[in-house]
Amino acid sequence: MRRIINSTYITLDGVIENPAWTSPYFDEEAMAFAGEQTDGADALLMGRRTYDGFAAAWPKMDESDPTTGAAYFNNVKKYVASTTLKDPEWKNTEVLQGDLIEEVTKLKAQDGKDILMYGYGVVTHALVKAGLVDEVRFWIHPVLQGGPSVSSPLSDAQATLALADTRVMKSGVIIASYRPVNR
Repeated sequence: MRRIINSTYITLDGVIENPAWTSPYFDEEAMAFAGEQTDGADALLMGRRTYDGFAAAWPKMDESDPTTGAAYFNNVKKYVASTTLKDPEWKNTEVLQGDLIEEVTKLKAQDGKDILMYGYGVVTHALVKAGLVDEVRFWIHPVLQGGPSVSSPLSDAQATLALADTRVMKSGVIIASYRPVNR
């Protein structure tokens, strides 16, 4: 069975929106870990907001430069959970039809590598509640950004997780990986 891995950049005060603040911290060490994640995944799963942001950015990046990640993101299979997106233009994108939990359960049952999710919003929240997310990786950045935090729209989010791994990078970024308890 495939695993769903959520990978989210977050500030010390819980902000995940508009992660331009990650740029100074995306060094060779961070690039190597990001490469490990994408090497282990043959699909992306995202909500509409993440899709819109990614689809606007990645196709404009140079796929011939391996440091951009554009070749991976533009060519990997992408699944979007959306009730409003009908005809996605970004290459290899499929809109999930029907019930989110049922559709993602089917995806996990298929042969393949991990399925990556970026950002932590309503889609991830629903999948965590349903027990479908296998690991959450928070890239904690030594930044106080201000603004709405990740928990504000997810007031009913409840899950118990166990620490699976930590990586402390020279830049000060800590990647804390957690897995659901009692699975």
